[in-house]
Amino acid sequence: MTRIEKEKVIVLIGPTAVGKTNTSIELAKRYNGEIISGDSMQIYKKMDIGTAKITPEEMEGVPHHLLDIKDPSESFSVAEFQQLVRKKISEIHSRGKVPLIVGGTGLYIQSVLYDYQFTETPGDEDYREDLEASLEKNGSEWLHDRLVSVDPVSAGNIHRNNTRRVIRALEIYHCTGKTMSEYQQEQSQEMQYEVAFIGLTMDREKLYGRINLRVDLMMKQGLLEEVKELYDEGIRNVQSVQAIGYKELYDYFDGTVSLERAIESLKQNSRRYAKRQLTWFRNKMDVTWFDMTNESQRTKNIEDISEFIAGKLQLKSNK
Repeated sequence: MTRIEKEKVIVLIGPTAVGKTNTSIELAKRYNGEIISGDSMQIYKKMDIGTAKITPEEMEGVPHHLLDIKDPSESFSVAEFQQLVRKKISEIHSRGKVPLIVGGTGLYIQSVLYDYQFTETPGDEDYREDLEASLEKNGSEWLHDRLVSVDPVSAGNIHRNNTRRVIRALEIYHCTGKTMSEYQQEQSQEMQYEVAFIGLTMDREKLYGRINLRVDLMMKQGLLEEVKELYDEGIRNVQSVQAIGYKELYDYFDGTVSLERAIESLKQNSRRYAKRQLTWFRNKMDVTWFDMTNESQRTKNIEDISEFIAGKLQLKSNK
């Protein structure tokens, strides 16, 4: 029986502010790559500063995909991401290039690499509407506590403000009697591609310091004005503005917190998210980690990562 050769993919993951952007550009140049964003929020237009979206200058001529493809009022599902990215992987290969998925949204990236069958996930529209009505009445914390009581594993991976996913997890349990985590475990664990899976990590205190500095820089770059524009357009209660960096400043514009408190919440939520990202990737995927704490070792780290890719995928570097 002839073995079907799988398409080769480089995947670069890591927590926010760890240095994925610069590293991805260097790797793309070395391996004739094109970058696919693996971030669930960078798909939105008008949300550039708060999502730390790469700028045209930072791209240095490397093609990027799945940026600015949705309006902030539109929803976006894991299943849609899976479909779009798989199509992009094939397109990039057809041009003789190497696809490089870069990001921090774990479930989205996992859905692409493994044989997740989202179409078979059961649903109950009436039950979902009941949960949405209860959410309006009781708030996101109440909804999240309900998930904790039936599926603590998923609750630990889903932030309480991500109410769409909390409701989805409750809906799966309601329909099947299985938790979302049990349902996901039943999915095929066969890798769909030949993958070099690279993770960037960093000393926790240094990472948190970088996150705090990044938030300060975002404010200087005009994050407040970016969020105010969405707020003034009446964009609320949708997936996009539940993102960290937007929901905190919405609270400020609503008059419920001071600007100082909103910024502090943004920093705190970003640090917590980074911690959750690291935990998720370490528990869910077979990642080879590279420590980026020592900046003077950056050149050596890039060489080590490059050597790992060359060995794993049998690719030749341009350098």
